[in-house]
Amino acid sequence: MKHIHLLLILIITISLNSCKKEQKSEQVDFKSGPWRAYLEVQDNKKLPFLTEVMEDQSLKIFNAEEVINVDEIEINKDSLIIRFPVFEGYIAARFEDSMTLSGSFIKESLDRVVPFKATFGAQDRFDITTQPSQNISGNWETVFSQDNKEDRYIAKGIFKQNGNIVTGTFRTTTGDYRFLEGVLNDNQLELSAFDGAHAFLFTAQVTDTTMNGYFYSGNHWKEPFVAKRNENYKLPSEDSLTFLKEGYEKLAFTFSDSQGNQVSLEDKRFKDKVVIVQIMGTWCPNCMDETKYYVDYYAHRKVSNAEFVALAFEYAKTEEKAFKSIKRFKEKLGVEYPVLLAQYGTSDKEKAQEKLPMLNHVLSYPTTIFIDKKGKVRKIHTGFNGPATGQKYLDFKKEFEHFIEELSKE
Repeated sequence: MKHIHLLLILIITISLNSCKKEQKSEQVDFKSGPWRAYLEVQDNKKLPFLTEVMEDQSLKIFNAEEVINVDEIEINKDSLIIRFPVFEGYIAARFEDSMTLSGSFIKESLDRVVPFKATFGAQDRFDITTQPSQNISGNWETVFSQDNKEDRYIAKGIFKQNGNIVTGTFRTTTGDYRFLEGVLNDNQLELSAFDGAHAFLFTAQVTDTTMNGYFYSGNHWKEPFVAKRNENYKLPSEDSLTFLKEGYEKLAFTFSDSQGNQVSLEDKRFKDKVVIVQIMGTWCPNCMDETKYYVDYYAHRKVSNAEFVALAFEYAKTEEKAFKSIKRFKEKLGVEYPVLLAQYGTSDKEKAQEKLPMLNHVLSYPTTIFIDKKGKVRKIHTGFNGPATGQKYLDFKKEFEHFIEELSKE
C-alpha cells in the first residue's frame, strides 16, 4: 500500500506540472468567499468542511467554534498547494474552473493520500433535508469497536443541538475528537471535523436514547460505535491510567534538542524546580491544543520555579525532517521551552514506552508528567481535554494551576 500511495503522490505532482507545461494555463485567482470542501473516505462517504478565502488569498477553516487561519498557500497557474499551520499535511489541487478545485490531501510521512474537492459558494457543511426526529443534546455513554477486544475503547459524547444543527465532541480516556459539527436529518446524524491533521466523520442512526453508527478517520480507518443517553456518565480519572512501575520514583531521559545539545532532568535549568514533562508529537492536534495552553501558562505563570520540557515522538521518516517539524511547531505556537526529539520514524506507543521504561505504558499523546522540586514524580495525566470539551477544559486548567502552585510551595 505504501508504494501505491507514493505513486499517487508522484502522479499528482506530474499532473500538476503537466498542466503548467502543456496547457500553458493562465494564472487563476483563488476566488474570495465561502468554499465547501470535502474528502472522500470509505464507503463512498464524503467528509465535508467549510472554508472562506480572504481577499489576501489566505483562508479560514471552520469547525463549530474553532477557526483555523491558513496563510501558506502557493498558487502557480492553475495549481494550488495549501499547507496547514503546525502540521505536515497539505492539499495539492488544481482548478477545474474558477468555481471548482480537485486534488488530494496528502500526509507524506504516513504515505496517505485522500481525494479532495471544493466548490465555491456553498455555505452549509451538510445539506439539511428534513426536520430532526430527536434532540440529542446532552451526554452519551459510548463504546467504539465494541466487539473487538483489541480495538475496543470507551468515550463520552457531549452534544448540543439547535434545530438540525449539532455541535460537540467525543471525549475518550486519552483526549477528545476536537470540534465536531454537523446535522441531524430525521434520525440520521452526520458530524465532521478537519483541522489539517485529522479528518473525522461520524455517521449514526439515533433514537431518543441510543446511537448506532460508524467513525471514519480519513480513508484509512473505519470502526463502529454504539451509545446510550446517560447524563451522569463519567470516564475514568485521567490521573490513574499511566504510572511509574514498582521500584521507580523518578523519571530519567537524555534526548537531543535541535542544536544537538543533550538535555536531561539533571541539567541545571531543572534543579530545584517543579518540572512539567510533556510527551507529545507535532502531528497531534490534541498535543497542539495542550501546547497552546502550556505556552500561555509559561508566558504568564505566577510560579517562577516551574519549568517545562517536551519530548517529541515523531513519525517523520528522518531525523532531519523530525527536527524540521519541531522547529515549525515551536515557531507557529511560540514555544519557548525545550522540545526534544525522543523518537522518529514511528509514533508507535510501545516503541515510545521503550524510551521511558520506568512508565507502565505510553497510552496517549499527549501525556503530562508532574515532577516536584526533589525530582520525584507526583502525578501523570494521560491525554488532554481541549477547548472542544467546554467545562472539562476549564476544570483542567484550574486543577493544573492549583497543583503547580502547591508543588512550588513545598
